[in-house]
Amino acid sequence: MTKIVYTLFLGAVLVVIVVATALFWKLENTSPSLKYNDFLTNLENNEIAEVHLKGGDISLTDIYGREFSTFSPDVGELMGKLAQKKIAITAEDDSPSPFWNLFTVTLPISIILIGWLLVMRSQQRGSDEEPDFAKNKIIQFDGSNTPITFEDVAGIPEAKAELKEIVKFLKDPKKFSRLGASLPKGVLLQGPPGTGKTLLAKAIAGEAGVPFYSFSGSDFVEMFVGVGASRVRDLFREAKKNTPCIVFIDEIDAVGAHRSAAGSMGGQDERGQTLNALLVEMDGFSRDDTIIVLAATNRPDILDPALRRPGRFDRQITILPPDVKGRLKIIEVHAKRVTISEDVDLAEVARTTPGFTGAELANLVNEAALIAAREDKDAIEVSDFNEAKDRILIGVERKGFVISKDDRRTMAYHEAGHAIIARHLPDADPIQKITIIPRGRAMGHTLQQALVDRQAYTKEYLQARITILMGGRAAERIGLNQQTTGAEDDLLRATQIATKMVCQWGMNDVVGPLAYAKSDEGFLGDQVSQLIYSENTARHIDMEVRKLVDDCYQNAHAILMQEKPFLKHFAEILLQTETLDREEMEIIFECSRNKEASESTESNEKKINECMTCPTPSQCANLPSPTSKL
Repeated sequence: MTKIVYTLFLGAVLVVIVVATALFWKLENTSPSLKYNDFLTNLENNEIAEVHLKGGDISLTDIYGREFSTFSPDVGELMGKLAQKKIAITAEDDSPSPFWNLFTVTLPISIILIGWLLVMRSQQRGSDEEPDFAKNKIIQFDGSNTPITFEDVAGIPEAKAELKEIVKFLKDPKKFSRLGASLPKGVLLQGPPGTGKTLLAKAIAGEAGVPFYSFSGSDFVEMFVGVGASRVRDLFREAKKNTPCIVFIDEIDAVGAHRSAAGSMGGQDERGQTLNALLVEMDGFSRDDTIIVLAATNRPDILDPALRRPGRFDRQITILPPDVKGRLKIIEVHAKRVTISEDVDLAEVARTTPGFTGAELANLVNEAALIAAREDKDAIEVSDFNEAKDRILIGVERKGFVISKDDRRTMAYHEAGHAIIARHLPDADPIQKITIIPRGRAMGHTLQQALVDRQAYTKEYLQARITILMGGRAAERIGLNQQTTGAEDDLLRATQIATKMVCQWGMNDVVGPLAYAKSDEGFLGDQVSQLIYSENTARHIDMEVRKLVDDCYQNAHAILMQEKPFLKHFAEILLQTETLDREEMEIIFECSRNKEASESTESNEKKINECMTCPTPSQCANLPSPTSKL
């Protein structure tokens, strides 16, 4: 397509140049014009020597040898005057020549035909030009570059073990073929973004030392029908020349989506034809072709079933975020490239980053190095890792953001409510940091970190999560007697959790252990599909979701009412310090409890002294009644 446009552009430029040259030549070779009145005057004065007529156009030469041009409105009358003066006259027909007529008709048609032939010829020659597309994507591992190996991949031992067998296939295929085993034709790597799918593919090619073709699914999708399919055919034709080799297609969902959604009006579009070509090529390998197709996607749910069946993608490996041991190994790999202080405990960094993917951990180490370098440190310290983690989870501090006193007080009570509820509930995750300094889009934030990686959540834990989220709104109501928009995100997340508890996880006695919604099979967030249910069921779902959130709010309100003096005290401390970490919060909580216990002890001693000096000890109000339980 680019060559066609370039050719047509050159043709248009050439036509413009020819026409401009012709016009310029005509202007340069045209005699100066003379008014017809002046021409008649010169004729009467016998100053005209020769006249050339072409219709009404007149070219004349005077007795001084000068040439002029003019136009006569009445050639018949002029001929009589010229005959009287005995002027030499020449004439020619002013009608255009047949050749010129033919040229003006055939030129536009010829240009259109030539353009159409160029387009057709380009499409027909597509298969001859596309091998360059495959050749430009090949990566040859030799001494000039350092390949990625399995030593550079950490945190996913199960996936590495599966893929190491692929490397053995590529290095020594006869070891397996002697027993009748055939080479796997395809391996599908599926998992959330950043878990290391592309890195694993590069490691396989680096370990095996074979040619590595790297493509994106969008490389095969073009506007013109047939180009993508042609590229697929030429890719595998080129790959067969370099066997054994690996063909890696990243984000294969761009071309391998379900064909029922790709066709329109019973036809196949470009995407569908490209997928058909890919299916044919993957199923058409001979037993001697040591070509392995690797593909990566985070949307396996939308792939065509024919693409995922055995014989095309024989193995489907799911790569999930690493556990604490995997995170430690990943951090250790990236820590080799930076300078880290001896005081930094990488195991502690791994424990405080649950849910982080390999890409996020690499970003964490890099951000910590940038922060340390910005402060001219010789090595990365613990504070740098903490700051980097806050930047990734919450955002960058907006210290220059101007906040009024009333808004800061509201934020302090809001975040204090979250912290007190989280500290009070036994099923809640411990608090790592609480701040009222704006970060990212959040005005304040209470950061909780799980001590262990959770694969399943209990009902009590989820209820505690909702209660903590509602603690901010309850604290604003108790401490300041107001409601603000700061609880918007809390209300949204609390409603989402409550809805999932009722509709997906069967954690409600009224609705029952039934699923009325399901999450998509992809790895791109909480995408929920609603199942079909009656209006009566929908009404029960709405009532139970509301009841669950209301109960958690009332629980949070009751806890904060009991802790109202401490809520005020904690909010005032937060207004002064703006940020508190876990150790500082524990000190504040313990000091508050010790103070209350001390005040309670002093009150009891005072009552005892009053009883000892009471003249009527039997009627003392401080003593328990005879019927009360001690």
